Amino acid sequence: MGALMGGGVGLTIGFIFGSWSIIRGGAGPRGVLATLSQYMLSSAATFSFFLAIGSVIRSDSLIPPHLQAAQMQLMSAATNVHSRAEGMQLMKARWEAERRRLASSKEQFT
Repeated sequence: MGALMGGGVGLTIGFIFGSWSIIRGGAGPRGVLATLSQYMLSSAATFSFFLAIGSVIRSDSLIPPHLQAAQMQLMSAATNVHSRAEGMQLMKARWEAERRRLASSKEQFT
């Protein structure tokens, strides 16, 4: 994907700079089309090469990032399964901690 994006960007930049160079200094002995295509292709190859390397560096994992994120969500959900009684105890403990925190914050401001 990085190579495709780099190729598109490189062709565009090559067209812009190649056209500017031809307008400023003339096409030269090879003609307008050959000079412009050389600018465009060399620029596309350069951008494509570096963006391809960047995309490989960013996605060096064995599975794609969106599947890796889904896998992590499923694994974390599976490890947090509790019975109803455990869930109720956990909820009551959190409520009690919240009550204590609110009571202590009220005492600080009064």
